[in-house]
Amino acid sequence: MRRFIHSGAGRVHPFAALSAGLLAGLTLVSLTAAAQPDRWQQRVKYAMDVDMDVSTNRFTGKQVLAYTNNSPDTLRKVFYHLYWNAFQPGSMMDTHSRELGKISYGSRGGREQLDWDTRVMDRIEHLKPDEIGYQKVLSLTMNGVPQPYQVEETILEVPLTRPILPHTTVTFAMSFEAQVPLQIRRSGRDNPQTGVRYSMSQWYPKICEYDYAGWHPTPYVAREFYGVWGDYDVRIHIDKSYMIGGTGYLQNPSQTGFGYEGPEVRVVRPAGNKLLWHFVAPNVHDFMWAADPDYKHLIRHIPGGPEIHVLYKNKDNDPRQDTLWNALADAAVIVLPYIEANFGKYPYKQYSFIHGGDGGMEYPMSTLLVGPGLGGAFHEWMHSWYQGMLGTNESMYAWMDEGFTSYATDLVENYYYHVMIARQPGNSGLRKMLDQQEKDLPAIHAPAYNSYFSLLKSRLEEPLTTHADHFNTNYAYGVASYSKGDMFLEQLGYITGASTRDRILQEYYRLWRFKHPNADDFVRVAEKVSGMKLDWYQEFWVSTTKTIDYGIDSLWEQAGKTRIRLRMIGKMPMPIDVSLQFRDGSKLLAYIPQYLMFGEKPVEEASIPRKTFEPWKWTSPTYEFEIDHRLTDLKIVEIDASQRMADVDRTNNKLELQW
Repeated sequence: MRRFIHSGAGRVHPFAALSAGLLAGLTLVSLTAAAQPDRWQQRVKYAMDVDMDVSTNRFTGKQVLAYTNNSPDTLRKVFYHLYWNAFQPGSMMDTHSRELGKISYGSRGGREQLDWDTRVMDRIEHLKPDEIGYQKVLSLTMNGVPQPYQVEETILEVPLTRPILPHTTVTFAMSFEAQVPLQIRRSGRDNPQTGVRYSMSQWYPKICEYDYAGWHPTPYVAREFYGVWGDYDVRIHIDKSYMIGGTGYLQNPSQTGFGYEGPEVRVVRPAGNKLLWHFVAPNVHDFMWAADPDYKHLIRHIPGGPEIHVLYKNKDNDPRQDTLWNALADAAVIVLPYIEANFGKYPYKQYSFIHGGDGGMEYPMSTLLVGPGLGGAFHEWMHSWYQGMLGTNESMYAWMDEGFTSYATDLVENYYYHVMIARQPGNSGLRKMLDQQEKDLPAIHAPAYNSYFSLLKSRLEEPLTTHADHFNTNYAYGVASYSKGDMFLEQLGYITGASTRDRILQEYYRLWRFKHPNADDFVRVAEKVSGMKLDWYQEFWVSTTKTIDYGIDSLWEQAGKTRIRLRMIGKMPMPIDVSLQFRDGSKLLAYIPQYLMFGEKPVEEASIPRKTFEPWKWTSPTYEFEIDHRLTDLKIVEIDASQRMADVDRTNNKLELQW
């Protein structure tokens, strides 16, 4: 995109003060700040007023941003995201997608597998002028003084006329205009699959995050986001026929109607062709909304919990779609108690599942969903924990965002289907699916393991420390962030014990919500809860592509006792569980800690005796231990019978003795 400089002449005056509803929501901040690690956070307060023209798909906007510099640093410039400028021919997103489309990683069903995102492909290159997206800043002031700025595609750089001193607050006022792009990636209009008119994500000039690592002006090339927590007051003027859903609490339901007004409330709409929708959202790092004249609106009330909103469009008037969207709303009510018991309390009073976007994409207090599939809905909702409330830098730690969310989704889905089996004992389809899962350990997370093993065979794997936009292939990024991140937590349970891992997740949520934790922060929590050293696990699993491969080398009898030799074939060390089953039916677990742990996990299965041996030093390729049984007493020897360890070759993990 052509670079230009604008002095920012003109001034945008702040409009109405933040509503009482938003100010009341600020208590959320003080409550969550208590007893957490002392890491400073920048703070924002957005007040925005936008006017949408549904005939041209354009809108004008005014934004007043109170920006608090809580850092110890003097800021001499700031950066904003202008995401929609990516949807123009020749943009970085367009170029990158087309380059990835030249990469092939095999075939499926006789068709070549090209690496580009099939939603993007080369579509941006062919957009017409009225189909592109753009965000144009018309003026910008700081404390009433015009500021110079320059646009570099999806990033606005603002060299300030006066610096922002530590622990001070300034007010930026901006006027801008935008054109909604044709639906391609996450945001856009006129989705051909769903028929939804507007999926309004990444729709406003959004200030970039500044943290302990400095500014993060990440260009919009493909994937993830990172934002500043703050409070939003958003007013949207749009044609009266449109219903809106999204982030935040609607402040004027008696004027909008569309099911928001509640029972026995008389809706009085103002005169004119447009309707004002006024939302406030406390302590969030983004704001999304979607709009369509044909949305249907479902509401579920959870006792003591949030209100669930489901907005969807049934463009074909298919009764099955109504059934599926209602089932989604009911499923949210069923699973929330399980989610909160295992992952932490949901702190907001509302959550919305909204039909739109191009698959599934999480936003604070809401998600866009291309359809009513429960797996996608649960996944995006779990992002409220592993992105919305913890807020890791998704670009740097995609595996903590997508991977932890995928891990939690697996558990939530499993819980839901077991509940449904209990309620519908005659449902043979559900019963068959769960029975098969329970035969295939580790059943719940098996798809993640299988994806990882397939990636290894492709030789395209890259370390998890790779920036989300910098992976050589979409394929490697997807498996790394979703599958290998999922496996990080499941294997952590193998190392620390599953119950300890569960306590780690609870403590991580308690300590780091609303604090932008990084990988080191998580591992430090895990070390404190488990009493082990775990930096080695992070180093090998996250920072390298070394693999795990252990095998049974040999067994022999010596002085009436059996000696067992194991071999470390892969280059990543792990603690080892060796399950021993004897001919008389008795069992023993031989537990060999990894030397680098400087600790051991608690007994996981009290019914099976466990004997702990000396730690295995990772520099030794073999390890021997001895048990007080004759060799002929043994029936089965197996390394990691739970299959939680990502051993790349399990053919040498189990030995069945025939006597």
